[in-house]
Amino acid sequence: MTKPLKLAVASKDGISINEHFGHAKAFHIYSVGKDQCLLLEQRQVEHYCHGNQGSKSAMAMILETIRDCHAVFIAKIGDGPTDKLAAIGVDAVADYAYEAIEPSLLKYASQWLAINRLTVTKGE
Repeated sequence: MTKPLKLAVASKDGISINEHFGHAKAFHIYSVGKDQCLLLEQRQVEHYCHGNQGSKSAMAMILETIRDCHAVFIAKIGDGPTDKLAAIGVDAVADYAYEAIEPSLLKYASQWLAINRLTVTKGE
């Protein structure tokens, strides 16, 4: 039995993945397994993107807020934030931009579990 993934989602409406990482004021946190997607909570943050510059303190807060998540789903994200997320072990996923949250998370989790099952099997 594989432990569910904890995934963060930037969404304006709680229905689709439709928020830019830097504009997010909250992240919806989901527990996602092979066949189940469960909304755990919403975590409030201060958005860090202010035109051509960003707030370093807001970025630090966002990173701390979603540090326990495997990935964050966003509509769009820049290279700098992507690198900062990777440094703390959180994947930035923009492949499902503007799609419905639950089917997207279930598809991602299914693919992730299949890949990691192959990796574990090859390593044994």
